[in-house]
Amino acid sequence: MRFSTTETASLTVVKRSGVTQQFSRDKIVNGVRKACQGRPVSESDLAMLAQTVEESVRATGAAQIEANEIGLAILEPLRKLDEVAFMRFASVYQGWETLEDFEAAISVLKVNRASAVASSGAIS
Repeated sequence: MRFSTTETASLTVVKRSGVTQQFSRDKIVNGVRKACQGRPVSESDLAMLAQTVEESVRATGAAQIEANEIGLAILEPLRKLDEVAFMRFASVYQGWETLEDFEAAISVLKVNRASAVASSGAIS
């Protein structure tokens, strides 16, 4: 599979500090790679995740996007890719501080998994 680095339109990211910089798929890959350490996630998987995030961010049509919005856009594709990596990323990104924060996220993952199984007609 080939990935194009050609950008269709300029997209600027506004960081919390107010500094702006060009959007970069590499920054997404690098930011998620640490959460995926030791998990069955390939570089190709990371590249696809970054592409998915970029497509969803560009679909908004905005020329500027807050860095926080990119972080939020990473969560769902990462959850689908690897739930453990999702928990690692989300715990840091969302600043979880208590065991209850983790328990709440695990509960949501279990509910989502159960409803996905139920809607597919699969039997556990």
